[in-house]
Amino acid sequence: MDLEANRALLVAALARIPAGDRAALQTVYRLTSAKLFGVVLRILDERSEAEDVLQEVYLTIWRKAGDFDAARASPMTWLIAIARNRAIDRLRAGRIARRMEPIEAATEITDGAASAESALADSETAARLAGCLDTLAAHERTALRGAFFDGNTYEELAQRMAVPLGTMKSWIRRAMIKLKACLEPGDP
Repeated sequence: MDLEANRALLVAALARIPAGDRAALQTVYRLTSAKLFGVVLRILDERSEAEDVLQEVYLTIWRKAGDFDAARASPMTWLIAIARNRAIDRLRAGRIARRMEPIEAATEITDGAASAESALADSETAARLAGCLDTLAAHERTALRGAFFDGNTYEELAQRMAVPLGTMKSWIRRAMIKLKACLEPGDP
């Protein structure tokens, strides 16, 4: 169905809703729910909240379809405005509710940051990895970083470094073996 036919169908369906035509609301839902859900989800960024708001949007459409004027706005513009406003209302209500929590509620919030001990261990591991990478030949280090840190394929690396694909695979394999040996516990 083309854009003009969809527009005409929406205008006609919206005109029938004030008389209590449920089939007209179903038509509006079928033609617009995916788009309106996307609008609401983009604002709220939480699927369950967006689903709740979308339901409120269609209740609003059911109640206010008589206010729609095709001469003033396209049906999608009108529907998107309703969806956007409902989503923003929900977002604001959530912020207000969060501000209303008593200070004692803060004790229940866990700190997601790593412990100092864990951060130190990660730091030591990173330093050890950097030291082991420095022991590799320059071409092995470049190939390994390109493959595992930058996400390049073997083919891309072989082209970039102007070597055959088999050579690139060998360099990376040997570099991994050297890196593993360097990182094993008990080795410097």
